[in-house]
Amino acid sequence: MGRPTTKDLTGRELEVMHVFWSRGEVTAAEARDQLAATGLDRTYTTIANLVRGLHDKGFLRQLNAERPFVYRAVRSYEDVSGRLLGDLVQRVFRGSRAHLLCRLVDQRKLTVEERAILEEILKEEGR
Repeated sequence: MGRPTTKDLTGRELEVMHVFWSRGEVTAAEARDQLAATGLDRTYTTIANLVRGLHDKGFLRQLNAERPFVYRAVRSYEDVSGRLLGDLVQRVFRGSRAHLLCRLVDQRKLTVEERAILEEILKEEGR
């Protein structure tokens, strides 16, 4: 019996989604080439299957009817990353953003840039 299908993204699917978020409309071959350029060398068949799966899950939309098929992300990076982060906070930190923040800061010393960003976020109203 195979692995059950899921609406969640696998690690490899997330790699592919990053290509679509950064490049916009691309084919599976172009996505494969982009991943290879960043050091993630996967076969064309692997990427084509991942793209097809992302299409079936509703993360990508096919834009044309003839080959090669061109796809575009349907779900934004902000939407997907927000949902994944929310799930992480719930599952790992039992809903505590404070525990997440403490864990992030405990991992390593913040850089000057990271500290400035954090201070700016804390200064903003409504946060």
